[in-house]
Amino acid sequence: MVHVREMEAADIEAVSTIRVRGWQAAYAGIVPRTYLDAMTVEADASMRRRRFSPPRGESIDLVAHGEHGVVGWVCFGPCRSPVPGPRRVAEVYALYVAPDLIGQGIGRRLLGEAHSRMEGQGFGTSALWVLRDNRRARDFYERAGYRADGAAQEDVYDEVTLTELRYRRGL
Repeated sequence: MVHVREMEAADIEAVSTIRVRGWQAAYAGIVPRTYLDAMTVEADASMRRRRFSPPRGESIDLVAHGEHGVVGWVCFGPCRSPVPGPRRVAEVYALYVAPDLIGQGIGRRLLGEAHSRMEGQGFGTSALWVLRDNRRARDFYERAGYRADGAAQEDVYDEVTLTELRYRRGL
């Protein structure tokens, strides 16, 4: 059984491990291997410590904590790009679960808590970006009620251009 709580500074190493291992597992065959192999927990943790130090900005980090420690992480806040519509829009910046625990409902719990907190802050819509070729993640978000809204952007990883699709859902 896992419970969701706000991330603490003591969780940084575990979150960085989940993020790096999550990237390496989820994006294998999508993002160039050279980029994934260059990712390190140490570098991610160093960046995360800087971001976690005051001033923190408006993002919120939550972790899923179980009997073996931190097993998942979600980060969200105000949407970073304009989204048409009358409602305030939040954005899920990142959501990762320990790769060996995917499919056990941890991501669903984290996303549900993020949605509840977004709604509590007065947001009416949640948006996120997902790599077009990451079918597993797209299926996950679609099961959670998200739909591609037609917006796309491109990111370059080691000289390979990949397309991300924006997904949205009401809260």
